[in-house]
Amino acid sequence: MGRGFSGGYGGGRMGGGGINMNMLKQAQKMQQDMLKAQSEVEAQEFSAASGGGMVTATVNGTRELVKLTLDESAVTDASAPEDVELLSDAIVAAVNEALRKAEAAMSESVTKFTGGMNLGL
Repeated sequence: MGRGFSGGYGGGRMGGGGINMNMLKQAQKMQQDMLKAQSEVEAQEFSAASGGGMVTATVNGTRELVKLTLDESAVTDASAPEDVELLSDAIVAAVNEALRKAEAAMSESVTKFTGGMNLGL
């Protein structure tokens, strides 16, 4: 009884091992592809404007601010406190929107490989 059982069981394990190796290779390829896609997104730049085009912020895919452009009109008459506050708010809004664009691109890149599964990334 033990002999027949272990022989059949062992044979099943060998077949399962082959499938598992194939799955492992597929998972490794998927991981490599996902890392490549993430690197591509990290190299991109994402821009957003606010304040009617008064401020434009550009971030990269690693969520770093790489450029901030202010329209001349935004700084020529920024001596009034309300103008400075408006400019500050416009800068924050432009930076945050550019960061949202970068995050959305990264999420889209990861979702291509995970099929929408939440992997805690």
